[in-house]
Formats: sequence, structure tokens, C-alpha cells
Amino acid sequence: MSPRLLSLTIALLMFPQLAQTLYSPALADLAQRFTLPASAASQAMSLYLLGFALGVLLWGRLADRVGRRPALLGGLSVFVLAALGGLAAGTFGQVLAAQMLAALGAAAASVVTQTVLRDHLEGPALAQAFSWIGMALALSPAIGLALGSLLVAADGYAGVQAGLLLIAALLMLGCVTGLRESRPAQIAPVPLRPLLRQLLGDRWIWSHALLVMAFNVAMYSWYALGPFVFARLHWPASWFGASGAVLALGSALGAWANGRLLRAGVPALTRVRIAASLVLAGGVLAALLGGQPVIVMAMLPVVAGFGLAIPNVLGQALRGYAHCLGSAGALFGLLYYLLIGAAMAVVGALQMLAPSIIACALLALCCCVRGARWPRNCCKRPALCATAGNRAAALAMVRVLRNHADVDDHHHRRTGPRKR
Repeated sequence: MSPRLLSLTIALLMFPQLAQTLYSPALADLAQRFTLPASAASQAMSLYLLGFALGVLLWGRLADRVGRRPALLGGLSVFVLAALGGLAAGTFGQVLAAQMLAALGAAAASVVTQTVLRDHLEGPALAQAFSWIGMALALSPAIGLALGSLLVAADGYAGVQAGLLLIAALLMLGCVTGLRESRPAQIAPVPLRPLLRQLLGDRWIWSHALLVMAFNVAMYSWYALGPFVFARLHWPASWFGASGAVLALGSALGAWANGRLLRAGVPALTRVRIAASLVLAGGVLAALLGGQPVIVMAMLPVVAGFGLAIPNVLGQALRGYAHCLGSAGALFGLLYYLLIGAAMAVVGALQMLAPSIIACALLALCCCVRGARWPRNCCKRPALCATAGNRAAALAMVRVLRNHADVDDHHHRRTGPRKR
């Protein structure tokens, strides 16, 4: 993968997270403009995530059918239209509709870009690429919260929408000039319903979907509840924007630790356990600090755990579905974003930061404990992800391996065990 393409994929993967963090400082402005309680304004983020889940399915499916490049450009075009609609919104209902449409479009930057990465890389190279991307993504909370606070101070919610519109337009230009099609020349038409049944019956997929949900909700809880924590304590809104620097530092530390542990040969499951323990420590620290200004320091281990865990979880989640990455990635993304959206709805309704983080950490630890006993070969029916020719070749290979095992076993019985 060329440095130019890697830079473009990093920018695209940063975009959905940047959009969420840019929008977070505007939640208090929305609540004030439309005279809403904090819980109602926080629900805008959960609706954004639900729209994102639907977009993951749509664009991931289209990435296999029409190609990676058209799907990505289509998603960014939808986001531009949604941003224009958000600028013209006059009611809170219209704002929510624009947010869901924007999330639908932004999902292409996540699922299609991950598919492009998996087209070019695999195995340790893919895990290393996700580690580098994690280091770059560490900057997005700082950029999003700081820039979002400036835009809100300048023009409130409308300023945020204008900023997102400009960023989406620049990404579209980058894709037009720097992204080539990476979809394989011949790709099997994967029946979606059987593949969905297979994924839903796959415990490996469920464990990774729950892990993605747990680490994301632990971090997003700050974006959804942080502005109102600051408002209740009568702290300046600029302080919340400055908290992005702490989040960026934590994400960078987590991504750096992931790279060091990867080079040291530490298993991925162990790295995820360490990340879950960090999140748990952050939740306990948030409960102890309560209403003190240094509560933002409790998010340092939380986002460090996020930066450590997510590259490992995403890097290996679909390793058994190599022949249908677009469709499998779309369904996998739909699953974990539905889980994230539902969990964020609960977080927004409860308005309890520390208990939410602790619950996410305990769920991640449970998934790690059970994951140690779960099967590692997740694709038990590869025929769903193969053409007829590939299916015949796969069955022939199975027969050859079985015959080889029978011959080796017969030879072992005749000659006895090999002497040292």
C-alpha cells in the first residue's frame, strides 16, 4: 500500500469519529436552542449511531456489488446532502433527520475503507496497519472537540454543520483523485440471508461485536455526557473542548502500547484483556473523582484501552470470511453499531458516566474470558463465500488432506513410532 493511499484511508477512517466529536460540543447548544432536557439532546448521538449501522450494511453491500470507489463516493455525497439539510433545519425533528442521514453517509468512510485495507493487506501486516491507524485516530478526539468548541462559539450548531460540509467535500476530492478500485475482478455473489444466519450463529463474531460495542460505548459516553457534566458544574464550555487533548494522549498511548506488545509477541486476546482492565480502572477513577474538575483524567485509561483493543478486535474479527469481506464486513458492522446505538440510548437516558464505563469494562472482560474457549475457525461453511469453482477446489483440498492423513496414519502403524 502506497503512503498516499494509506494517508487517504487514515483520513477517511478519522472522518466518522471526527464528525461525532465535532458534534459533541453542539449538544448543549441544541438543548438550549430547542429547550430540551439533557437526556433528549443526548439521544441525538444514539440516533446518529443507529443511522450509521444502517449505512454500514448499505455501503458494505454496495462495495461488493458496484465497487469500493463508487460506494465510498456515494456515501460522502449523501453526507454532503445531509449537512446541507442540517444547515436548513428549523426544528429538532429536522435536526435528528439530518443527523441520521449524515450518519448513513459517513458509514461508507468506515466500512468501505476497512474493506479497501483488507483488499491490500492481511495477517500481521493488516494488524500493523490498524495499529498505525490507531495512532493517527488518537488525534481525532483532540481535533474534533477543539474544532467543535470553536465552531460552536462562532455559530453554534450551524457552525459545526458548515465545518463538516467542508471536510466531506475535501474527502470526496481526495477519493476522486487518489483512490483506485480494489474490488477483485471476480467476486462471488454472496446470498445475504444465509450469510447473516451464519454470522448470527458464530460465537466468534458475537464476541468481537460485543467487544467493539463495549470499548466504543465506554469512550462515547464522555462525548454524550461530558458537555452536560461541565454544564451542571458551571464550568466553561472551552474546558470540555480542551479535554480532547487528554483523550488524544490516551488514544496515542494505547496505540503505542499495542505496537510494542505486538512486536513482543503478546497474544491478541491478552492485549484486549489489558485494555479492558484499563477501562475498568478509568470507570472506578471516574466514580471516585465525582464532580471534581480532574474527572477528565479518568478518561485517560479509558481511551488508552480503546486505542489498545480496537485494532486487535477489528483486525481479526473477519479472518474466516476472506471471500466476502464487503458483505461480511457490512453485516458485522451493522451488528456492532446496532449494539452501540442501543447502549448509547441507555447511557443517554441514565446520564451516569462512571457506572456506564464500569459496565462496559466488565462486559469486555467477560467476552475475553469466554473468548479463550471459543473456536478460532469462524467460517464453518466456506461455500457461502466462494464461487462454484472455489467450492469444488476447497472440497478437493479437504479430500486431499484427509487422504494424506489416512496414508500417514497407515504408514505410522506399519513402521511404528520414529526413533529419535
